[in-house]
Amino acid sequence: MREEFEKMAAAGKLERHYIDSLVQLTDSGFCMHRSWGFGRIKTVDTVFARFTIDFQSKAGHTMDLAFAAESLKPLSKDHILARKVSDLEGLRQLAGSNHLELIRLVLNSFGGKATVDQVQEVLVPDVIRDDWKKWWEAAKREMKKSGHFQVPLKKTEPIIYQVQETTLQTRLLDDFRAAKGLKARIGVASEVLKNAADLGDKKAAAAEVIKALNSEIPSYQRTQPAVALEAIFMRDDIQAIGEVPAGDGELQAQAVWSQDLKLGPLMEQLPAAKHRRALESFKAANPEHWPEVLLTTLKNVPVKLCREFASLLIHEKKLAELKETLARLISQHTATSELLLWLARDRNSFAFDDILGPEVFRAMLTAMERDQFNERRSNKLRDYILDDQELLVELIGSADFEVIKDLTRALQLSPCFDDMDKRSLLARIVKSYPAIQSLISGESSQKETNLIVSWESLERRKNEYRELVEKKIPANSKEIALARSYGDLRENHEFKAAKEMQKLLMRRKAELETQLVRARGTDFANPRLDVVSVGTVVHATDLEASQAEHFNILGAWDAEPEKGIVSYLSPVAQSLLGHKVGDEVEFEIHGVRHHHRILSIEAYKTAPSAPPPQQPPPSPISAQPAV
Repeated sequence: MREEFEKMAAAGKLERHYIDSLVQLTDSGFCMHRSWGFGRIKTVDTVFARFTIDFQSKAGHTMDLAFAAESLKPLSKDHILARKVSDLEGLRQLAGSNHLELIRLVLNSFGGKATVDQVQEVLVPDVIRDDWKKWWEAAKREMKKSGHFQVPLKKTEPIIYQVQETTLQTRLLDDFRAAKGLKARIGVASEVLKNAADLGDKKAAAAEVIKALNSEIPSYQRTQPAVALEAIFMRDDIQAIGEVPAGDGELQAQAVWSQDLKLGPLMEQLPAAKHRRALESFKAANPEHWPEVLLTTLKNVPVKLCREFASLLIHEKKLAELKETLARLISQHTATSELLLWLARDRNSFAFDDILGPEVFRAMLTAMERDQFNERRSNKLRDYILDDQELLVELIGSADFEVIKDLTRALQLSPCFDDMDKRSLLARIVKSYPAIQSLISGESSQKETNLIVSWESLERRKNEYRELVEKKIPANSKEIALARSYGDLRENHEFKAAKEMQKLLMRRKAELETQLVRARGTDFANPRLDVVSVGTVVHATDLEASQAEHFNILGAWDAEPEKGIVSYLSPVAQSLLGHKVGDEVEFEIHGVRHHHRILSIEAYKTAPSAPPPQQPPPSPISAQPAV
């Protein structure tokens, strides 16, 4: 095309200094515009002096040659963007067979270096269509072994391709020597540790790193003890992998802990991966007092450290002490939101069933209200309570009805949740305890409140409630604890079955409490006889069958149809109540309409019986005589 451009310049259609740029553009056929991005040159029109270019967002765009020479940057045919257009399938095959060649192609396209994000953006999803993370981890391992790539520790720094090969050991040691400060050197030393198997002289590399760490650790012992402790762990690991014996006078972890440091703040400065190891070293340095220190520090550390503290205490047979501390912090409302969040998250991982209860939720409300006045305000506990659909119901499941009412009021008054969130939480309570609905809505009717029952049926329900609370629920709690000891809760069918049974038992407990709180016991003495009322016997005749019948209308739980006893809440009784002798009534039984005339009304004759004994059931619920 140079000849054509020369002719155009001679004819005055094109300035001569544009010719070289236009030749590069036409020879490569690919270009880059600062606004429109990558483009492919489709045609060159020498008559009208213009290109036709397919940009990513402007297909078939025409551009004056002079303007193109000034605004377009030519791309070589080997540029990764050009190869994606001309040979995408070849790139995909290369991605599967030769990771390093594909990375080299990308880096050269960006001038020899590019960040991980740039590499991912250009390869995904066109070239790498499957799991990018898995592919990149494999490619990174190969780059570290190759002598042509410099892979930085930080993701934001560029990967560099160099023609001259450098061994992995040389690159790592050069990086280690260039690192500024002990913290930076620990980062490079961790790479030495990870790649120890690929080093040419592992022992020599380990010896150099250990010597440098030992020279710096003492100066950090008092000013930055967490960094010193991390460096000691790294040094010990490199000594083990490089088979280098420990030197005389090396500073040990015990020397760091001997400075009377505060455990919580130091642990927070360490990486999470080092927490368990740091705790083990603290335990070794303080064999007598470590449990007391962990239990004292528990309420002042974040969630991840609560888990580590608890795991170590349980592993060392200190579960009873841990439970006692948790129970005290909860009852005194001094537990932090971080500690309570850990307890909520891990409630099924440890044997804490005897701690979890309504008081935990009350402590959560207190902790969240306290957090509102802290500078480091956190909403993690509040968000978890809202997200976990089972937590609130599980915590209040073992509570008495009056306690649940108090918790409901506390939730309604709490400033920690907005109105929508409160409604969501209250709906969960109402689902398990329908009687709470009247408290929430502020509406209550006599019909909803009072439930007329015989003393005998009331005693039966109380006995059922006692057996549930005193026998069945505790037995179920033991089954849950036993099933949890079998391990892995995800595949633990015994644990899942026991938890399902717990839901059934708690639901029945809620039903009984709802019924008992409304129940009003009576012996049906002195009922009204001018009309049909509770405690009367109604003699009637079936007008269609000409058959005499009688109905004993008694309490809500007294139905025995074969004896003619019906509950006053049944459709038959509801049809009869309030009617006089001689009235005709209709009602439906099993889809069949019945037409009866009332012949007489008399009082129900029952043997004298006293109300049940005065000792209360294991609940504040107590039945009152019917008014």
